[in-house]
Amino acid sequence: MTNLLPSGAVAHVAATRKTGTAAEDVLSREDFATARDEITQWEGYEPTPLVSLDALAQTISVAEILYKHEGPRFGLGSFKALGGSYAALRVLQREISAKLGRDVPLADIRNGKHADDCAEITLVSATDGNHGRSLAWGCQRFGAPCRIYIHAEVSDGRAEAMRALGAEVIRIAGDYDDSVDLAKTEAEANNWFVVSDTSWPGYSMPPRDVMAGYGVMVQEICEALNDAPSHVFLQGGVGGLAAGVVAGLRQYWGDASPRVVIVEPELAACLFESAKTGKATNVTIEQETLMAGLSCGEPSEMAWEILAEEASDFLTIPEALVAPSVRLLARPLGGDTATEAGESAVAGLAALIASRQDAALSEKLGLDNTSRVLLIGSEGVTDPAIFEMIMEGRDAA
Repeated sequence: MTNLLPSGAVAHVAATRKTGTAAEDVLSREDFATARDEITQWEGYEPTPLVSLDALAQTISVAEILYKHEGPRFGLGSFKALGGSYAALRVLQREISAKLGRDVPLADIRNGKHADDCAEITLVSATDGNHGRSLAWGCQRFGAPCRIYIHAEVSDGRAEAMRALGAEVIRIAGDYDDSVDLAKTEAEANNWFVVSDTSWPGYSMPPRDVMAGYGVMVQEICEALNDAPSHVFLQGGVGGLAAGVVAGLRQYWGDASPRVVIVEPELAACLFESAKTGKATNVTIEQETLMAGLSCGEPSEMAWEILAEEASDFLTIPEALVAPSVRLLARPLGGDTATEAGESAVAGLAALIASRQDAALSEKLGLDNTSRVLLIGSEGVTDPAIFEMIMEGRDAA
């Protein structure tokens, strides 16, 4: 076939999968159900589109490509709206329940019955953009003060989006992992509460809530399908999205659950390295990737528990594939639906197309003309200036 993307070195490692029940134990069915029951009651909730890219599927010789477009999610532009805001609500619930000595329903906090208590609980996090925006939105809804730590390369547009939601935004000189460290340090010193999408020893409840929130998206996908896809390509980051999705898929589809392929920028491949070593492994970010939401050097240990059992393959993709993939979605082939997506949304799409352009890699991944592939379009246009540069073919790095 004619190459749709530039030739680029896509690295692959086959996982040495562990056996176990992490997809049921780390994120329980009750975790997912509690999140789903709450989030689907929020004002503005509606399922996001599951787009079928039929012309593209025919072009790259697979049976089906399904793209879950998270751009419209609660008007926040990404799947993170399901995670950070829900985890914030859960932190507030735990703290207010402890203060009052009784269980406080989530609905009471959502409906403003404990506004004075919420106003005394400061929530903080580090972010590349989307998680912080979700947390700021949740804090604004529930009446809690919010502090967001961002690193040097987070765009001004993403910082302003968080400020517009009432967050105090603190920019540091280092990278994402440095911003995580500072958020933890200052929270501990000031009795604030970290709402992170990554876990570490002794810190697990908010990241679990974040991933449980993502289960809403998985449920929407599964209920729209008659049969499980054969493959799911999932972007990496700290691993929370991937772990939440694969746990939800496993719980819904059981042994028919799709083959899991994890995709990362070659500039930030902590999960790829974890697959090589067989344990959660940190990497040093030497250069920032255009896929800002995936620029993470330290995997979530909780997420890795799930991925170590569920993921079959790990890929890294070069930067040269990102912008053309964004343009391909926005200016699609044939009668496919035009979809405006952010840089981090297209990792799975880029990896799928590049894999079909490489016969040997397709064989390794079990891809052929019968494959039905699910992609998570994790964000819409969360920074219009960067999207405009990409669409104009200018350097958006």
